Amino acid sequence: MSVSDKVINQDAGHLLDTAHRAADEFSLFTKEQVESIVRQVAEAAEKKAKFYAEWSVRETGFGDAGDKHKKNMRNSIGMLDEFKVEDYVNPVVDHENKIISFPKPAGVVVALVPCTNPVATIYYKAMMSLMTRNAMILCPHPSAKNCCVDAADLVAEIAEKAGAPKGTIQVLREPSIPLVNQLLQSDRTSLILATGGPAMVRASYSSGNPALGVGPANVGCYVHKSADVATAGANIVFSNSFDNSLPCTCESVVVADHEISNTLKEMMTQSNAYFVAGDEEKALREFLFAEAESNRAAVGKSAEWIAEQAGFSVPAGTKSLVVEISSIGPLEPLSKEKMFPVLGYITVDGPQQAIETVHAMLAMMGKGHSAVIHANDPSVVASYGAALPVCRIAVNTPGAAGSAGVTTNLSRGSVIGTGFFGRSSVDDNVGPKHLIQWTRVAYHSDPSVVIGDMDEALEEMGY
Repeated sequence: MSVSDKVINQDAGHLLDTAHRAADEFSLFTKEQVESIVRQVAEAAEKKAKFYAEWSVRETGFGDAGDKHKKNMRNSIGMLDEFKVEDYVNPVVDHENKIISFPKPAGVVVALVPCTNPVATIYYKAMMSLMTRNAMILCPHPSAKNCCVDAADLVAEIAEKAGAPKGTIQVLREPSIPLVNQLLQSDRTSLILATGGPAMVRASYSSGNPALGVGPANVGCYVHKSADVATAGANIVFSNSFDNSLPCTCESVVVADHEISNTLKEMMTQSNAYFVAGDEEKALREFLFAEAESNRAAVGKSAEWIAEQAGFSVPAGTKSLVVEISSIGPLEPLSKEKMFPVLGYITVDGPQQAIETVHAMLAMMGKGHSAVIHANDPSVVASYGAALPVCRIAVNTPGAAGSAGVTTNLSRGSVIGTGFFGRSSVDDNVGPKHLIQWTRVAYHSDPSVVIGDMDEALEEMGY
């Protein structure tokens, strides 16, 4: 089929027809068949990871190509180490409780793809869908359309060559709000994976279909006096500047104990942070916050570029711009989420004031998402964790990596659920396990009732 034919046939009905045919067939595939498909797709995606990283930055103007390359690698070949197909395809026999659980794919998944994290999201959601025997319709943001369509075509082509049903992975070639809304609201859509701006996430939840979505972040990072301050400083700058601060898990405000504040500033400066003050701070604020909202031109840009646009110079290699603030609230934009490598910095007198400060941040935005703490006092970590209305807290590790499960043992995931705090239906990092449900076959609990040789029965069925 030519490209023009593909575009002509891209109406909601045709997309859903194709997806349902693929989903019905794919749901019967064995573990071995799925593993072969997933591996071939992962290997092909890995080979193009750098290519698509550079393309996505070129097309959108957002982020750092080197960091996007790393994300593309994690969301392609890296997923083979993190997730096992057998966990989502094979039944599980609980002999003690006499329950046999059969994993069942959702069916047809409609997946929104943001412009800030385009190809990594295409990779991640497509790989999740293939691992769980679902069909997926990918809906890229228009400003990242070209790289997303090309990456989705690659995944679809390799999957089909490896044996997946035709149409297992589809992509909107000319995305539009009316078409996306038709897909979101169709009663033939089984599940929505919503990643993107608040309007699209809310539309997903109000569609009448099951939806897994995210909410905004505003990551407070407390550095307690018991912390390894040198490591904390390096981690904060690395995390805040990763992909030019596009990941929602990046630190937004540093909350530092007075006792270690001067040392922390030195460590952050050694790690290529630049503290902005005086006339430079005034110029920076005018560039970033002259209007009611943050300057969209700064989104995903480097610290050096932002400083240059604001009219002052910084040392070569500067990763983050840091501004000391004295308050948290709607009138202080540096205390809100920022999708560029600029940090607010505030000092506090101990853990209770730190908790109150981060609470104030979350009261504005970011409830349910994440927070960070650097401390070697277990009681402080416990108090911070017990007090904050977030679903994950990274300890002594960069927030960008820790909350996403890269440097911690949290569930690995690029889609960060915010739970009830953040008006989301899931509080975990969204992964393949969220694209299946289980049919549980339960025998009578009376000890005299036995289930027989269920393992042999399942083996005869091909499991």
